[in-house]
Amino acid sequence: MDIARPDLARKKKLRQSLYAVVSVIVVVLITVGVSRLEPAAPRVDRDTIYLDTVQRGPMVRQVRGTGTLVPEQIRWIPATTDGTVERIVIRPGALVTPDTVIVELSNPEVEQTALEARLNLDAAEARYSNRQVEVERDILNQQSALATVEAQLKTARLQADADEQLFAQGLVSSLELQKSQAAVQEYDTRFRIEQERLQMATDTVEAQLAVEQAEVDRLLTLHELREQQVADLHVRAGMPGVLQQVPLDEGQRVTAGTNLARVGDPTVLKAELRIAETQAKDIQIGQPAAVDTRNGVIPGHVTRIDPAVENGTVTVDVALAGELPRGARPDLTVDGTIELERMDDILFVGRPVFGQEESVVSLFRVEADGTHAARARVSLGRASVNTIEVIEGLQPGDRVVLSDMSTWDQFDRVRIE
Repeated sequence: MDIARPDLARKKKLRQSLYAVVSVIVVVLITVGVSRLEPAAPRVDRDTIYLDTVQRGPMVRQVRGTGTLVPEQIRWIPATTDGTVERIVIRPGALVTPDTVIVELSNPEVEQTALEARLNLDAAEARYSNRQVEVERDILNQQSALATVEAQLKTARLQADADEQLFAQGLVSSLELQKSQAAVQEYDTRFRIEQERLQMATDTVEAQLAVEQAEVDRLLTLHELREQQVADLHVRAGMPGVLQQVPLDEGQRVTAGTNLARVGDPTVLKAELRIAETQAKDIQIGQPAAVDTRNGVIPGHVTRIDPAVENGTVTVDVALAGELPRGARPDLTVDGTIELERMDDILFVGRPVFGQEESVVSLFRVEADGTHAARARVSLGRASVNTIEVIEGLQPGDRVVLSDMSTWDQFDRVRIE
């Protein structure tokens, strides 16, 4: 027969309740502990990132840009008249002299105008010659008239002298003597008048011919202009060098002012570099530069800075001081580096992917164990092509990650393996 033991049942329930409370407490403690654990640092492959060490010392500020080599002496040859391209005599790349014919044009109107100018000039020269003959003939006639009056004056004087002697002898009346003396006065007056006429005619020869000469000069200038226009139909280089461009097709119609060809001197080249507008603010004329032709580096200096911005870049001309390497030719693509300034005792590091001048960035700094990197806030200053000044946040000897770490933006610490 079973005997009821109510005290045992009560103890059993008490133990079960105690176990349940302990289990709940343990679960709560585990949950709180897990929630307070930091997430495991993600792993980063060391071969996929670029590390650099912060240094203190001299730093050279530079800017870099791409560009092309262009001749310092360039001549665009424009059309002086309208015309049609009959023949392209030589093609780009050929060596030329000042008299080398590059393109032949045709324009019948220009040739007709030149012929008319020649005929008009011939007619004007004939008129001038005719007028010159007339003036000379008038002078000769005046000289003849003067000679006649002079002879008459001499005859009158002889007659007056004779009559005066006869009057003294009583052989001629006083009336006859007076007539002889009056004739002398008349011819003397006429002689002086004819002298003045001859002098006037001689003095006005140039004035009389000046009108005709001016017309001849005008038509001569016009004729030379028309002849030059005809000659310009044979387009010449005008300078020694290399023909660079002939942007024409045979049969093409061109108007006055159209660029027909470009000639450059390949022996004297300069570099035209395109620098980003954000980096060009500190460039000054005279700053040293180096131009890489991919077959050698040529030293130079800045000679011109374009005041305008085009497509986000500023064009900077660099005069080349060294000998050109083989293969250097106009329109060759080059890389150029311009030295802005040299700074002493500067804290600097390699330029991060997203590191801009005068900005604050976060970089992963390698910890002492060499396997972990923690995020650090870094203030940056002046920048160069490959380096940038560190103002605050890093110390000499610190190693930082310069690569793009945007994949781990949500983490403040990574493990480098």
